[in-house]
Amino acid sequence: MSPLTRLLAVLAAAAAVAACTPSGESRPPEPGDRAVAEVGGRTIWASDVKREAVAQRLITEGEPLDVNAPQFRRLLDEVVDRRLLALEAERRNLDDGPAAQRRLLAARDQVLSDMVIEEVVARSVNEDAVRALYREQVRLSQTGEQFRARQIVTRTPEEARAVRRLLEAGGDFDQLAVERSVDAATRFNGGDLGYFTPDVMPPVYAEVLTGARPGTLIGPFQSPAGWVLLRLEDRRREEPITLQEARPQIMRFLTFDEIRELIQTLRRDAEITVRLPPAPAAAPREPASAPTVARPPGYVAPTASPGTAAPGPTR
Repeated sequence: MSPLTRLLAVLAAAAAVAACTPSGESRPPEPGDRAVAEVGGRTIWASDVKREAVAQRLITEGEPLDVNAPQFRRLLDEVVDRRLLALEAERRNLDDGPAAQRRLLAARDQVLSDMVIEEVVARSVNEDAVRALYREQVRLSQTGEQFRARQIVTRTPEEARAVRRLLEAGGDFDQLAVERSVDAATRFNGGDLGYFTPDVMPPVYAEVLTGARPGTLIGPFQSPAGWVLLRLEDRRREEPITLQEARPQIMRFLTFDEIRELIQTLRRDAEITVRLPPAPAAAPREPASAPTVARPPGYVAPTASPGTAAPGPTR
């Protein structure tokens, strides 16, 4: 990191200055903490550097960070530089003005709000809560059937019927997919779609796969991608998502849920006056953190009807 880049990062995180404690306080702020530097009469603890790493999203909350690691030393330099800049601001009496006091108050509010959220999440978002919600989701989920198939997509029905005749005469499906298919996503792997559920494919796939047995050659039929010949390789019951796979999403949902309930309670009990006209209604949109669903090659998304919304998590 260049000196300028490091300086910009230092300025962006200036609110963390309060994390450093006076040198007269020999008691570590956290059990097992370690003093790693002293600047201008204040001690910088290892936990201060780790908090900086979490703020920069270099590690997650609770993840260890070795004090001998190069990353720790780099972050320590940033914390030291920030402390030096704060001391210089105090020397210039920049902390006495009303603008500085408002910004310091805002930084204090941010730190305290983070701390109460951490306390609520630590108390409520635990392994028991994660497992309970996972069991509920598995109970409520309706697993369907998965299919594995290969496809050859042509531009016209005549081309598709010609390919079918070659297959019925003993032609190799993989080779014909390479030679005749116009689906760039699957032609070079033998037309393999992998395992999929019918709901992620155009509706016609669900229609033609109903009742089909593995080994059946289906088509040609028309899809949004062209004229399709489909060979069903296998069908099986869909397995529910494992706890390990679901854990990150469950943790995010539980965290959001606890914070939402806390804020709703605080807003209900507080006296709040907004001195602005009502904001115009905004069109609903999907959250940026919503999980994406992998689509098999060749999938064409259906057009959504106006006003429809994706279902949220069941709880």
